[in-house]
Amino acid sequence: MSDLQEWLSLVLRWTHAIAGIMWIGQTYLFNWMEKAFDPPRDPKEKPNIAGELWMVHGGGFYVVEKQKWPEIMPRTLHWFKWEAMLTWLSGFFLLAVVYWNGAALQDYGALLPRGQAVAISLGTMLGAVAVYRLIWKTPLGRVEAVGGVVWALCVFGAGAALMRVFSARAAYLHVGAMMGTVMVTNVWMTIIPNQRKIMAITEAGGPPRPELALAAKRCSKHNTLMSMPLLFTMLSNHYPSITFGGPHPLIVLAFLLPAGVLAAYLIREHA
Repeated sequence: MSDLQEWLSLVLRWTHAIAGIMWIGQTYLFNWMEKAFDPPRDPKEKPNIAGELWMVHGGGFYVVEKQKWPEIMPRTLHWFKWEAMLTWLSGFFLLAVVYWNGAALQDYGALLPRGQAVAISLGTMLGAVAVYRLIWKTPLGRVEAVGGVVWALCVFGAGAALMRVFSARAAYLHVGAMMGTVMVTNVWMTIIPNQRKIMAITEAGGPPRPELALAAKRCSKHNTLMSMPLLFTMLSNHYPSITFGGPHPLIVLAFLLPAGVLAAYLIREHA
């Protein structure tokens, strides 16, 4: 690998790590706030306030109120979306630099041409988004636990299939890449559009549509739960002898996925 490519890989890794910390941090913060809100002290005076939260940090005291439905549009509304996009873009280009143009996607001696392997790599990420979104539009998605189990089985099945095509190391990383792609599309295809619809309805004086907020909240919750399995699969690259390079990589993957979900749930609910 040339010095230029080495520096490019390093800068992309730094960017990916920093943006990921920012994205996952604010995701956990907002999901934590959802369970930490107290009922308003004067519900009759504030019928549109679903909860209040008092916080202190860095010498400052903060009061956060959650509205059931936005009543007025502020002069400045702070969005949380670019952290997600920057995390995904840096990860995507890192994948291209390291695997598509560098380290082997496949084991030595594989007959599949690199171009086809790259197409499969890209297809797995697009396919993951299609499968995830389809699940939540079917009856399976009406019960969140059932939909979550089906999605987890799909992710594991995709990982098992990729191990037959890619190297085990690349297959593990692609499992994380699939979840990361789903997470960023949750932000840009559901959460942000639904928030914009809510704002437009408010400005037009239309009736509240709570299903928009519920769908966005569900995607944010899923992003929180997928964050730890994603990190587990990606960090496993540093421990090859006991993960993808061990005697039972599929068993380890089958353990890492639910263990990551459990870790994310415990952090969100009890941190």
